Amino acid sequence: MIPAAGPDIAAAAVPLEAPAVHATSLLRRSLRLWRTRIGALLVGLLVLVAIVGPYVAPYGPSTPVGAPNSLPGGKAVLGTDYLGQDVLSRLLYGGRSILIMAVIATAAGLIVGVIIGLVAAYARNALDDVLMRAMDVIMAFPQIMLALVAVAVVGAAAWVIVVAIALTTVPRIARVARGAALPVVERDFIASAEAMGVPRWRILFVDLLPNTLGPLMVEASLRMTYSIGVIAALAYLGLSPDPNGANWGTMIQQNQIVLVVQPWGAVMPIIAIALLTMGTGLIGDGIARTAAGIDRDRSSG
Repeated sequence: MIPAAGPDIAAAAVPLEAPAVHATSLLRRSLRLWRTRIGALLVGLLVLVAIVGPYVAPYGPSTPVGAPNSLPGGKAVLGTDYLGQDVLSRLLYGGRSILIMAVIATAAGLIVGVIIGLVAAYARNALDDVLMRAMDVIMAFPQIMLALVAVAVVGAAAWVIVVAIALTTVPRIARVARGAALPVVERDFIASAEAMGVPRWRILFVDLLPNTLGPLMVEASLRMTYSIGVIAALAYLGLSPDPNGANWGTMIQQNQIVLVVQPWGAVMPIIAIALLTMGTGLIGDGIARTAAGIDRDRSSG
């Protein structure tokens, strides 16, 4: 007669943990792809410019150094803008505000969106429907339009822009988190954890979250790209926290009227924004390909 399995044997028969995708491992493997390396290089350089730029700028962001719209040469390496301010100095100062607001907005949207998505996937009941329908309502509004409405009602403060962008980021992150978590919820190790009385918060953040990191990292990079674009677009429309301050979007708006005479005041911030969004996009694409197991480095196999 075969003895009945005891609780220790039964627990050992069902795995309590699933092999999770660790963020550091995924990033390390994605860096084998040239697209990820190029993206990381572009983003790293522009982040370095935003951090170090104000300390190495030859002049202050609002210091007149010559005649308006002068061509490169003399005191101004890239010429001057429509007020005679040094284009290079304003370029070095202008990236910090965009990057800070984009990072905070993306991080806030990521945290809230992940919580909502994991809770909805784990609940699988009326709460799931309520949360996802609320996300659908928010997603119905274009990101830039919601930001414009928030700025028009409350004002162009930095926190208003950050909250508006984070709010439009939440439903997209929540959708991805829920979609990635649904198959994991059905696995045996989740049922085993529930049977053992593991707290729900621990199941959500210790068991579910690590198994959804791949898609979430890809979506976070995309949201970062869109956040940069929206913040620059708002500044271009004159809706930045400091309309007269150094900001890449503001520089484009102020110098577009003299584009033929002195193009560098508008062209250089355009290039900076383009390279920054291109870099985040390449990083996201590299992570996505690595998580999916495609486009591996041919030199390794």
